[in-house]
Amino acid sequence: MFGFEPIDFIVIVVYLIGITVIGSWAAKRVKSAASFFIGDRKFGKVMMSFFMFTAATRYDQAVSVTSKVYSSGASGIWYQWMWLFSTPLFWLIAPIFRRMRAVTIGDYFEMRYGPSVCLLYVIIGILQLIVTIGLMLKSCGAMVTATTNGQVNANLAIFSTTAIFVIYSIAGGMNSAIVADFVQGLMTFTFSFLLLPFAFDTLGGISGMRAALPDPAMMDLVAPKEITAFYIFMISFNGLVGWVTQPHTMVVCAGGKTEMEGRMGVTSGLFVKRICTIAWMITGLCAIAMYTNLDVKPDEVFGRMARDLLPGVMPGLVGLFIACILASLMGACGAFMVVSSGLFTQNIYKRFLVQGQSDKHYVVIGRVASVVMVGLGVYFAYTIENVVKGLEIFWQVSAMMGIAFWVGLYWRRATVAAAWAGTLSSFAVLLFTSKIDLIGWDFNSHFAHYLPGFMVLDGKLLLSWQMVMYLIVGFVVTIAVSLFTRPVDKSRLDQMFACLRTPITPNEPETKPFTLPAGIQPAPRKVLIDLPGFEIPRPSWVGMIGFVVSWAIVLLLIWAAYLILAM
Repeated sequence: MFGFEPIDFIVIVVYLIGITVIGSWAAKRVKSAASFFIGDRKFGKVMMSFFMFTAATRYDQAVSVTSKVYSSGASGIWYQWMWLFSTPLFWLIAPIFRRMRAVTIGDYFEMRYGPSVCLLYVIIGILQLIVTIGLMLKSCGAMVTATTNGQVNANLAIFSTTAIFVIYSIAGGMNSAIVADFVQGLMTFTFSFLLLPFAFDTLGGISGMRAALPDPAMMDLVAPKEITAFYIFMISFNGLVGWVTQPHTMVVCAGGKTEMEGRMGVTSGLFVKRICTIAWMITGLCAIAMYTNLDVKPDEVFGRMARDLLPGVMPGLVGLFIACILASLMGACGAFMVVSSGLFTQNIYKRFLVQGQSDKHYVVIGRVASVVMVGLGVYFAYTIENVVKGLEIFWQVSAMMGIAFWVGLYWRRATVAAAWAGTLSSFAVLLFTSKIDLIGWDFNSHFAHYLPGFMVLDGKLLLSWQMVMYLIVGFVVTIAVSLFTRPVDKSRLDQMFACLRTPITPNEPETKPFTLPAGIQPAPRKVLIDLPGFEIPRPSWVGMIGFVVSWAIVLLLIWAAYLILAM
């Protein structure tokens, strides 16, 4: 049936039933709105590492990297390695989110700038999550269709898997997502490497793969035209700017017991993802070697390889492959669904619409909002051109409010008007330099031929230079407007920065965002550079040691990738 053996169906059904039971069991731990939206903050380093890995490592990313490698060569790895150079900084940044004592990143924007900027962030944050969910569902349909040679309809794959993760996530919220991600993380790791042994066996190892490539330059990590060193720098910088305002960042950094759980979870989970990304790159190169003379769509090469390689090895492997796809989908989508509903419930519904209700009431609203957010994600899945294009949209949207986040985190003078002006001006530049079919606007057709050659490829503005434009405008406008508009109330800023410099204590009770528990005094102010109006904290020894070790791992991964490609 549908090209599957009976054992394949059994593997898929066992996974779906098992993960639903695990996720639903975790629903018993939901005792408040905070526990639904961010968990109990009781998870240790191992669980937080698996949660970070699964939330950050999605099969749509494997599809996008493989697709880009299939089109552009090994340099396509940077479509996910863009955050590689930022990972050591995440070790330093993670404790900041835990010290906020907040539920959502919207809480940060409300404390730093007030309710209007919080509302702006929530709208953009929910948009990010809708794009992400849609991107994953889009690639799910493409993957399953390719794996089954079109015998399983993409719509059936999208709606059936959506129904499963919606059920257990509605029941258990973030508790279900984190517990289920322990299993789904293992399956995601398996998914990343499952095809390689059989692809190498078919091609005769890396040397055979290299010999079958139509162009030896496809083995280069830096491409001479599109994915240049400058391109890599810009998407990495853009990624760092935007990572702090990706809505799930609060959960992965602040869902553990203490700050160390956040540090370890984020960095270890992301470094495992970087290893998986190498596997995706090699899979894409194998696809080039296997399908050089065939007409295969880039979005479908991962699934096509599974269809061609796995059935002849042993029964059940195709079922395991699809189960791993579903695990990756449900692990990430479940977390994003709960985060998006938390943004709406905590920062819009509870703040502006209905105040003073019981936790039970807000949990119900969060569950209803979850379904709505997923529905919008399904709609987006049917509107994007392809997986790679959807990923680029996500990068751009996520960076819009990162400017206001970073400037406000270290500079007291940043104002409410500046946060609005910087964000909207960045959006304006992004839209102006894009193609908008709805209004018939195409920047490239009007202006691309006036630009220097290094900014254009095939008659289109390069993504890296588009990022330069909207980031420079955003930062300049934010700083300039701050100098000429009314500053934020000093007492509000004093409370925020006092909270951010005060470490979390063991078994610290839950409080309102940016509120220290009773009896805990603010830590003394220790800054790296003592300049008036700036709050740049001095890193601790733990922070600096972890930072150096993380950079060593970054260099080791790049060295490993070069060695593999040189074999």
